Amino acid sequence: MFKEQEEEVEDDSSKHGGRVRSFPHERGNWATYVYIPYEVQEDFLELLDLLVSHARTYTSSLTAMEEFHISLSQSVVLRYHWINPFVQSLKERLASFDRFFCLADQVKVYTNQNKTRTFIGLEVSAGHFQLLELVSEVDKVMEEFDLPTFYKDPSFHISLAWCVGDLTGRLEGQCLRELQDIVDRFEDSAHLLRVQWEQIRCKSGNKYFSFPLR
Repeated sequence: MFKEQEEEVEDDSSKHGGRVRSFPHERGNWATYVYIPYEVQEDFLELLDLLVSHARTYTSSLTAMEEFHISLSQSVVLRYHWINPFVQSLKERLASFDRFFCLADQVKVYTNQNKTRTFIGLEVSAGHFQLLELVSEVDKVMEEFDLPTFYKDPSFHISLAWCVGDLTGRLEGQCLRELQDIVDRFEDSAHLLRVQWEQIRCKSGNKYFSFPLR
């Protein structure tokens, strides 16, 4: 049900682009979140390169993401002995969900909660209801373990690139309109950005758990 990668957890910000943890690492505490992975195609990487290259004319410090997903939870802290029961509860609550399609084609600018990072993402314009249903079940698991639930009225999206600090002022407005134009004009973008989700994953520390959709 899961694969485990052996690695030491370090809290050196220089090793992850200057990003700041939302909570400090403590031995025995495992940063955990639930998400739907997006398996990239070559055409998607071509579109990503066009978008990031153009956005860098407004913000040169922008860095392209290396992995892509839609979040279904906030990042929370689990004690090690909670991981297995937490995963089992997720498995039971997500077992009845079928595969479904989303369309993620609207460029949007985001910041994290404490505004230490800015992101460019593709917001979901179709499939929002199914994602809300998934979040509802994930939230119930969070509540079982007295953990924070997901944001109210979430904007589901695939993050494409990030930079340190709150740079929404540079990226919104003219830049955002130009990025959307790139997406709209990209050959076969409607097909490329219509995604069938086949599994949900949970990452806890260096452990990955997978829950296939029916």
